[in-house]
Amino acid sequence: MTQQDFINLYEKYMSGKCTPEEIELLETYRDDFQLKDLPWNAEMGNKEQIKQEIVNKLNNQVTSAEKKTFKKIWAAAAAAAVVFALSLIIYHQVQLSSDKITKNSLLTNKSPVVPGFNKAMLTLSDGSNIDLNDSKKGLLSKQGGASVGKLDDGKLVYNAKDAEVKKAVTLYNTITTPRGGQYQVVLSDGTKVWLNAASSLKFPAIFTGSERKVELTGEAYFEVAKNKNMPFKIAVNNMGIEVLGTHFNVDAYKDEQVIKTTLLEGSVKLVTDNHEAYLKPGQQASLGQQQTFNIHPVNTEEAVAWKNGYFMFNNENIQDIMRKISRWYDVEVVYEGKIDEKDFGGTVSRFDSVTGVLKSLELTGTVHFKMEGRRITVMP
Repeated sequence: MTQQDFINLYEKYMSGKCTPEEIELLETYRDDFQLKDLPWNAEMGNKEQIKQEIVNKLNNQVTSAEKKTFKKIWAAAAAAAVVFALSLIIYHQVQLSSDKITKNSLLTNKSPVVPGFNKAMLTLSDGSNIDLNDSKKGLLSKQGGASVGKLDDGKLVYNAKDAEVKKAVTLYNTITTPRGGQYQVVLSDGTKVWLNAASSLKFPAIFTGSERKVELTGEAYFEVAKNKNMPFKIAVNNMGIEVLGTHFNVDAYKDEQVIKTTLLEGSVKLVTDNHEAYLKPGQQASLGQQQTFNIHPVNTEEAVAWKNGYFMFNNENIQDIMRKISRWYDVEVVYEGKIDEKDFGGTVSRFDSVTGVLKSLELTGTVHFKMEGRRITVMP
């Protein structure tokens, strides 16, 4: 069990959803997670004092009964959670003052803003819409010979028999996630697609001909079913992606400066009007306004963190981070004053409250936030 797994399991316990087996697992691993000694600079303040302040913040969120019943488990979880809070500080050489944070923070736990969840709209070939959040499980529609169904876990699945594929008429469907939404769809060839917030995928109900072609806006993770006779092609902005069978992530939001394609498994060919490039597993290609590919090795876990339920920040500035937060929590972000151009690093659950995420960022002492309804003001 990793440290993050332990924290996640503890959060599940705190929400009252742990099984007896999971509670036993917490007790088993509690001694394995001790607070790590992270790089520290004297300018950050008193290390032990700050650790204790963070633990106290966690302590205030636990009821007396919970403390009494799972005191040892909680202590280990609190220590593990401190690692994240301190990890946000590693990339800064700044003064961290709890008094300053408390004084300047205008966040409140009473905020109505909640994390995103599985919700999307399916637009059929005739222009009609199906709200996938409200629709019941089972058969939703018939499209060009494909049966469109919703499973128990909410996943959208297209099924087509071989006989139906041969006589199929190509009908295009589009699945669209709003800000604050995400969704998973299994295409008729078995390709699995995870859509991030504010994204859309246009695809044929049944793939016919010599290629499988879809259109993407926003961000998605693909696990493409292998078919050497029908290459899988993605049209995204001014770029094309060609694969046979592979796992990769595409980040192509229009409010981002570059399109990022990250390969986890297999091989990918990237194409523009004037250039083409090939990716190997563990590589990421960035395509900017110059329409040339910059290929470099990356931590693939960071690229797919959103799919696995996390925000993972690695040397990112506050503007980059806030765009992600804005899409996932469906909030407006504005800036006030001169914001420090420091970079942040750390990992936090996407299913934490928005105030929880922002408070973790405030612990660095370089940025503060004010919330008014669904508007977040970023301040120095």
